Amino acid sequence: MPARGIQHVDLTVGDVARSIDFYTELLGPLGFDEYGRYPSYRGSEEVVYFRFGHDHLGLRPAEGGEHRYYEVGIEHIAFFVDTREEVDAAYQRCLAIGASVHYPPELDRDIEDYYALFVFDPDGIRVEVACAPLVWP
Repeated sequence: MPARGIQHVDLTVGDVARSIDFYTELLGPLGFDEYGRYPSYRGSEEVVYFRFGHDHLGLRPAEGGEHRYYEVGIEHIAFFVDTREEVDAAYQRCLAIGASVHYPPELDRDIEDYYALFVFDPDGIRVEVACAPLVWP
């Protein structure tokens, strides 16, 4: 039997409170909300979960180090929205909070009608907010 999808992804972050603020500011207006806080399986930290539709994103404290874009690990996470206006509004929120924008909203060179914004979260993890056709390769 095939898997139904990805239920959650946990990110290790340098400062959980700072990351909560970032993701709440960027994605809160799009329906991204805090779902719950749970002790980790190690029992030494708390994991904060956010819900975005049926998907979940967890934030937990890192033990040290820093994320380096394009090194081993996650390259980026993407959140799809319904309209280009929502992508543009997310961009304006990024500017308002002083986030590091990688690419402002633009149409993709290869996928027709794929409109996306790329920004780095406070730990350098790249986040995409995109509007795309219903059928995507």
